Amino acid sequence: MTHRDLHSIVLGPSDEPSDEEALVFLHGWGSSLDSLRPAAEAFSTDYRCYLLDLPGHGHSPPPPEPWGVPEHAACLRDILTTEVGVPSTLIGHSNGGRLSLYLASQPDTADWVKRLVLISPSGVEPERSWTVRARSGLARAMKAPVRALPPPVREPALDWLHHSALWKMLGSADYNAASGVMRDTFVRTVNHHLDEVLPHISVPTLLFWGTADEAVSRRQMSILDEQLQDAGLVELDGAGHYGHLEHFDTFLAATRSFLETDA
Repeated sequence: MTHRDLHSIVLGPSDEPSDEEALVFLHGWGSSLDSLRPAAEAFSTDYRCYLLDLPGHGHSPPPPEPWGVPEHAACLRDILTTEVGVPSTLIGHSNGGRLSLYLASQPDTADWVKRLVLISPSGVEPERSWTVRARSGLARAMKAPVRALPPPVREPALDWLHHSALWKMLGSADYNAASGVMRDTFVRTVNHHLDEVLPHISVPTLLFWGTADEAVSRRQMSILDEQLQDAGLVELDGAGHYGHLEHFDTFLAATRSFLETDA
């Protein structure tokens, strides 16, 4: 699977790539480019904007095998280097923020990231309650004997396990909503934490977080704000995980000021 397999949309002043700064929008898990399209349309009068459906989301096919963060990043690197062609501002929501942080932290992609605008980004390891740890331990215990089976019966047995009522009770809503290769992709992706690389990210970063967000905690956002070398946090009062849509005008104004100030 290559970046050319992904569904994408380009908005902006020209139909051809240029040396002008570009904005690349990366949506969250279980979403699509449509969740960021209103913002891209607003910025497209001044910036060339690239939106894409990540693998297995929107109109993009799933990867041929389970992908983690490095595989997603390799695909995005090809987009940055061949399709966009200039260092860009990455605007990432939730898991799109995780991927943006990873791209900004890696030697082979950091030069292509000019700055970051992150909305309730994932990537900082969450605090896990005892109930979450218990469910995780039970899931591992259930899967261990199945993985020990010989190959001819292992996959059917795993498929049965993943569709069992008990397994669904143990899984998150996002995990249960996924199927096929996307389930293992979800597990690999959400368990990739970036705490150790945050201090190495030097690009200017604007963070947004809704104070009623139940997916990303204030603690996680504080770690990002403190560990990133050049970051500022905007709290969106009363907003949830999609704060950029709930406080759209505030998001646009703060982001536009950030882009213009750092130009």
